Amino acid sequence: MSGHSYVETAEEAKQSPEYAQALQELLFQVADDDYILAYRGAEWLGLAPHIEEDVAFSSMSQDMMGHAVMLYEMLEEIGAGKADDLAHMRKPDAFRNAILAERPNGTGDYADQPHYDWAYAIARCCLYGMFKQIRLEALTHSSYVPLARAAGKMQREHHYHLRYWQLWFNRLAGSTDDARARLKAALEQVWSDVGELFLLGEAAASIVNFGLIAGEDDLSQRWMTAARSMLAANGIDWPGDWGVPAQKGREGQHTDDLAQAVSTMSEVYRLDPAANW
Repeated sequence: MSGHSYVETAEEAKQSPEYAQALQELLFQVADDDYILAYRGAEWLGLAPHIEEDVAFSSMSQDMMGHAVMLYEMLEEIGAGKADDLAHMRKPDAFRNAILAERPNGTGDYADQPHYDWAYAIARCCLYGMFKQIRLEALTHSSYVPLARAAGKMQREHHYHLRYWQLWFNRLAGSTDDARARLKAALEQVWSDVGELFLLGEAAASIVNFGLIAGEDDLSQRWMTAARSMLAANGIDWPGDWGVPAQKGREGQHTDDLAQAVSTMSEVYRLDPAANW
């Protein structure tokens, strides 16, 4: 990235505590987004509209979880803690994912009367997926070289995820009046949260100044261009200014839904963290 020195290794990153702290904050945001949304995606197992969608969502959730693991391992390398502990042992207020990622798929519990909303799942994944594509592209120019390389690898898998979600978005938009109405209602729900995706939290200035990623305005403008194009292609009016949730997930403020998700995901690991998983 022009104007910034590149950092090639974790040891080099740790030589500057300020750089390492900014890097840590960014890595948690990127990792936690995928980690939590992968969990929400996995909840569609056995509940998706068709067996092919069961397989697809499970596969994509596994890929997203793998992306999160790469980033947690990167955090371990710069001294933030053991990767498995970062995923399973942190309290909810230590997570930096956007609120959008933690919203439930619908009412009910996975094992008890799950009334999930497929249109919401598609709208959320599609709009998040466009953001992730833009963020990964920005990260390929990061001053932290290991992160730039990892982003390039993730891009190759994410391309197919986004394509799948966009195809489903187009399918719902062009289907029956009921399907289109459900998609529009889901889009309104997602729109109320989407504005937080672009935020970089309390360390935003340091993250940008160190050349770790592009600024919030740059990310949001790129996303807006992509979103406008997709909505227009489907004959859907621009919903207007996007919302930002009352909680600030990038600063550790979360809903009770995240606490439930973290508890479920970490239950087995917490029984014996020393076990060979």
